[in-house]
Amino acid sequence: MRIELATAPGTSERPNEDWTSVTLPSAGEGGVLIVLDGVTPPAGDDGCVHGVPWFTARLGGALTELAGSRRDMTLQEVLAASVLRTANMHRETCDLSHVRTPQATVVMARWNSDALEHLVLSDSTLLLESPDGKVRPVLDDRLDRIPREVRRAVATTDALRNAEGGFFTAAADPEVAAKAVTGRTPASDVRAALALTDGAARWVEVFREGGWADCLALVREHGPQELIDRVRAAESADPDGVAFRRGKTRDDATATYVEL
Repeated sequence: MRIELATAPGTSERPNEDWTSVTLPSAGEGGVLIVLDGVTPPAGDDGCVHGVPWFTARLGGALTELAGSRRDMTLQEVLAASVLRTANMHRETCDLSHVRTPQATVVMARWNSDALEHLVLSDSTLLLESPDGKVRPVLDDRLDRIPREVRRAVATTDALRNAEGGFFTAAADPEVAAKAVTGRTPASDVRAALALTDGAARWVEVFREGGWADCLALVREHGPQELIDRVRAAESADPDGVAFRRGKTRDDATATYVEL
């Protein structure tokens, strides 16, 4: 089995709010892949004394433990329990009702010799490659359905956050797990998986350097750090977002690759 991952902050002035892990059981077969992309609050206003990196680390740790040790739980159940556990860690000190309470996008994959299960919530991406080389993107496109001009207005976007008709992220409400995109693929139909935060997926979605299959092929041949380096080069070539409009000039970027 081949496992490679890379993550980098958007700028050196801010901590990386992404989080990733790949775990393999100490006994038995299979594994778990997790990628989180913390949502940066405007001007640091999120009603929390801890911050987004604190949140993603604790949510990621809970997801890793439960997804790996509780095979009897579905990934939606794992996400719900992990959101609740994390919320309880700061319920007494922070305003969890704040619309910008620390939150994250989620990608999870869990596999054994029978199947690979997946879960995607919000705008991070999971790519699944079949033995014949076909690449299938697993996407939660609800945020993309909101018009760009609407997304530019913070108040309007917040009104659509974790609301019907809008989009969903993992924050403090465990019920959000029911909104995730989930599925199950026979293990024989999956050769590799690649999880990307939207900062790494910019290579495809913003800069149009290639398609999803090209992205996975790039990571297979050169590794995930090369993908991030190419994204950084494209960002630096368009520092003001004139040629390629985007919300952040540079964004945290994470790519995690597993060959099964």
